Amino acid sequence: MTQATRRTVLNTLAAAVALGVLAGAPARAQDVKTAKLGHSFADSHPRSAAMKRFAEEVAKTTNGSVKIDVFGNATLGSEEKMLIAAQSGTVDFYMGALSPIATRKKELQIFDFPFLFASDAEAAAVLDGPAGKRLLDNLGDMNLQGLAWSGGAFRNFSNSKRPVSSLADMKGLKVRVMQSPMALASFNAMGMNAVPMAFTEVYTALETKALDGYEHPFVDMYANKMFEVQKHLTVTNHVYTPVALVASKRFWNSLSPQQQAQVQAAAETTRVFQREIELREAADVLKELKAKGMVATEMPPAELDAIRKAIQPVIEKNTEVIGAAFVNDFYGEIKKYRN
Repeated sequence: MTQATRRTVLNTLAAAVALGVLAGAPARAQDVKTAKLGHSFADSHPRSAAMKRFAEEVAKTTNGSVKIDVFGNATLGSEEKMLIAAQSGTVDFYMGALSPIATRKKELQIFDFPFLFASDAEAAAVLDGPAGKRLLDNLGDMNLQGLAWSGGAFRNFSNSKRPVSSLADMKGLKVRVMQSPMALASFNAMGMNAVPMAFTEVYTALETKALDGYEHPFVDMYANKMFEVQKHLTVTNHVYTPVALVASKRFWNSLSPQQQAQVQAAAETTRVFQREIELREAADVLKELKAKGMVATEMPPAELDAIRKAIQPVIEKNTEVIGAAFVNDFYGEIKKYRN
């Protein structure tokens, strides 16, 4: 080996060692990318805990080069406002339902189809599979980077007027629904007066009796202290609403490929944690709601069949709106899991 060759080898080794040291070293202050993450959930909600875990995981996997500040309790605005802010890049991450953009991304309306999923495990399998990934990837043209379907829960019904144990009992009740055409049409088909409203306004509307009731997962009802303004629960499990963790394309594109991979990995790790704590709390929270004075009624199977019959025309109409091919493919993914 000549002296020149030896010098070249030594320089190469020195550079490799230096890169290795730098890769494991904490980021310098001027190199840190700071991001804002917004969600609407109360501090006591398991999803709030999950987003704190996500921020910790990102800091750890990126060696501190990406720092996420989490803003819960709708501090940054309603879910719709946060999604708009994420699209424009003034909010860097958002975790929550995607229903506020379902009118512009019609495939997302599939999640408003009542009785779509039969279990939490079934929903998770489909969302983590090709159908769920396509929906996240398709957010790209809205300046959003879909990271993960991070959790979800079955929705149930509550009201302040009377016990509801039949389709007939629903008639005339003024209820808040998600800002989704499918949700609006479904509840009107059940005989209720459905009102689309940002969730930040719901508690006050229930307290002042501007609304009779609303529908939400039990965990959310408890976290938002709805037992203070609602008396009657009805167990229906009528809709499974998934929540997604998404990033602003503007912020996402500012990350290096390595950082993007690290943040994506953190999102998937957090997804497992979030689902576990959501299911764990959901198993106990109905008892807690009853302990707070709420009275629960199980909707009989025959009445659930009556509800399915009442909303079938809505499902058929919205299948055409969304696209029959997409809907059939999605149901096909569910059938694969069941088989």
